[in-house]
Amino acid sequence: MPELTLHQIGPNASLQDLGREGYLRFGLSRGGAMDRVAILEAAALLGQRLDLTAIELPSASVKLGVSVAQRVALTGAPMLADADGRALQWGASHKLEAGEVLSLRPTGRGLYGYIAFGGGIETDLTLGHRSAHFTGGLGRALQAGDVLLLGDDTKAGEPPRRLKPDARFDGGRLRFVTGPQTGLYSADMLAAFEATRFTKSGHANRQAAKLEHEGAPFAAEGQLGIVSEVIVPGDIQMTGEGEPFVLLAEHQTMGGYPRIGAVIPQDMPRIAQASAGAELWFERISLEEADALYLPEKELLRRIRDASEPLVRDPREMSDLLSYQLISGMITGQED
Repeated sequence: MPELTLHQIGPNASLQDLGREGYLRFGLSRGGAMDRVAILEAAALLGQRLDLTAIELPSASVKLGVSVAQRVALTGAPMLADADGRALQWGASHKLEAGEVLSLRPTGRGLYGYIAFGGGIETDLTLGHRSAHFTGGLGRALQAGDVLLLGDDTKAGEPPRRLKPDARFDGGRLRFVTGPQTGLYSADMLAAFEATRFTKSGHANRQAAKLEHEGAPFAAEGQLGIVSEVIVPGDIQMTGEGEPFVLLAEHQTMGGYPRIGAVIPQDMPRIAQASAGAELWFERISLEEADALYLPEKELLRRIRDASEPLVRDPREMSDLLSYQLISGMITGQED
C-alpha cells in the first residue's frame, strides 16, 4: 500500500475526522477536528465523503513525503506550502509526486491547518473512527518518523481545484443562542455581554478557549445552586470569576458552571481558529434564526464542492513553464 512518511511534525498534531457521535452518555465527547469546515473543504477538493481523515496541524511546521503520487488537499489556517521548492496554493488540491517532500510553515493567521490525501489515510479504526481524542485517551499525537498507510488515489487524474477565500481565521462575531441558564443573568448583564469586545487568551486547547475582557465580571444569580448538566460543543461557560470559556471539540461531558448560552455550529470554526489576542464578540440570535441557518454537513459538503473552482497555476510559480506549448499553429510572416 502507499505510505506517508512524516519527516518533521510539531507537537499535538494528530489524525482527525468529524468525530464520534453517540458516546456522550459514556463520558466521551464527540471530539474530531477543531475546524470541521476544513474537513469538509478537503473532502470537497478531493471528491471524498464525510468520513475523510486528515492530519490536523496546530500552528507548527511539517515535512512529509509519499511513496507514490497522491493528490493532497491543504485547508484550514493558511500556511506557506511547497513541494521540493514548488510553491503550492493554500486552500486547494495539488498532485504530490512520489519522493517529493511537502513542507508547510505557519503564517500566524489561524491555528489549525489540515492535510488530506486523495487515497485517504488507512490507519486502524477505534470506535469506528481514526480521530485522536486526547482527553478520552484515544489515539496519540503524531511524531516525526511515523509511517502511515494510504489508500490508492482512484481519482488521481482529476484536475486540481481551489476554494474561495474565507475570513474565519481572523476572529470576529460569534452568534449564540440562549439556553436553560441564560435566565440567571439580568437583562443588563446580557446587554453588557453582547457589547463587550473580548480577546482570545493564550490558554486554549482542544477542550476550551478562554476569552478575556476589561471590566466587571459576568455574574449569574444563584450560580452556586446549579446542578451539573450535560455539556455540548459551543456552550459558553462562566467561571466563578465571571470569565467566559467556549467549550470546543474535546469538552467535558458534564459541568456545573453557569452557561450564558451556546455558540451556533456555523461559528465554531471561528472561535477555534482565532489566534491568541484576536478580537471576538457575541451576538444573540433566536432559536428560529439558528434553525434557519443550520445546514446538515452532507449539504454543506455539496455546497462547498459546487462553489470550488479549477486551480489555475500562476506562471510565475511554474518551474516547468518552458516545457509547455504556449503557441500552436503556424504563421508565414507574409502580409495580406
